[in-house]
Amino acid sequence: MNEALTAGDRAAGGSYRVEPNGNTASWRAELDQLWHRGRAFLGTDLAILGGAMTWVSERTLVAAISNAGGFGVIASGSMSPAQLAAEIIATAERTQRPFGVNLITMHPQLTELIDVCLEHRVSHVVLAGGLPNGAAIGRLRDGGAQVVCFAPALVIARKLTRLGANAIVIEGSEAGGHIGPVSTAVLAQEVLPHLPDVPVFVAGGVGRGEAMLSYLEMGAAGVQLGTRFVCAFESIAHAAFKRAFIRAAARDAVPSAQLDARFPVIPVRALANPATERFRDVQREVIDRFNRGELSQKDAQLEIEHFWAGALRRAVIDGDVEGGSLMAGQSVGMVTREQGTADILAELVDQALRVIAARQHRFATPRVATSGAVIDDAEIPGPAG
Repeated sequence: MNEALTAGDRAAGGSYRVEPNGNTASWRAELDQLWHRGRAFLGTDLAILGGAMTWVSERTLVAAISNAGGFGVIASGSMSPAQLAAEIIATAERTQRPFGVNLITMHPQLTELIDVCLEHRVSHVVLAGGLPNGAAIGRLRDGGAQVVCFAPALVIARKLTRLGANAIVIEGSEAGGHIGPVSTAVLAQEVLPHLPDVPVFVAGGVGRGEAMLSYLEMGAAGVQLGTRFVCAFESIAHAAFKRAFIRAAARDAVPSAQLDARFPVIPVRALANPATERFRDVQREVIDRFNRGELSQKDAQLEIEHFWAGALRRAVIDGDVEGGSLMAGQSVGMVTREQGTADILAELVDQALRVIAARQHRFATPRVATSGAVIDDAEIPGPAG
């Protein structure tokens, strides 16, 4: 497979911003009012978090998101404390704007990683990969960091806020990587009306500004996107990995299959590839061996879990898109070309502003500008691409 992205896979360039006219400021003022809580919490121009993606969300992409007005988040994954410290320092050298760190709660050195974040004055720490305990949240807060936690249900969100979480991310099953069973749309309806005390960010399947705006209007403080940034120019993902995203449709991002309830498989959403089918075959083979008495249940479970070991790095860094794991959310269908990070963020804002503009026009006919002139239809921007 040719490793280079073709010209057709790259953005043609140009701006995605709404052409300015006498009403642009009012449209942006409405958007800024909707996400003012998220902007204030993050200290950013845009209340858009970059989802932490292992091997992808490193210094270059994280700094690019922050420099463009969003909030970049380092994916610490399985990093050691020393590796994380180096990554934080390298990111800080590339941006003067706020960024955060995502820590996996099951990491055996979680306390040491927390101390690294505090030592380097990381303003926001996201705790993911399991429910954090009060000690971890308290240690971060006592050290001056803002704590963001993931909540798969309202009852858990409320528990985390009682433990001291400063903000919550609700992530639906449309997301890439490890997922829960409930869709983003349902989670938003379950949580947003009932959790007014802390900022809530919506994640999972958000790929366009129209969707972003709809969640803001439901009460979200902001949104989190990961999949849309994989094909940013600043992303270090292998060209073959990016190409797989560009050519994929939403229906290609599927959860990992579990063949036998005795051998649970943590659901992970990724693009279907030959490894996906091999995983099914391996499960069948292991289960057959267990049924014949050749393996204990523990050993059989370990063999199944070992299948994906190192698979994400092989895909993202080495470009093994047939044998690696292509973790992607269903918004992958909206990734149509390689773009600059700033253009991706500008496109999201542009799409939201076009909805606001169209709505103002629809509910005010005729509309009068501050100059006293009647606004012509031609001033309302058409649909964004």
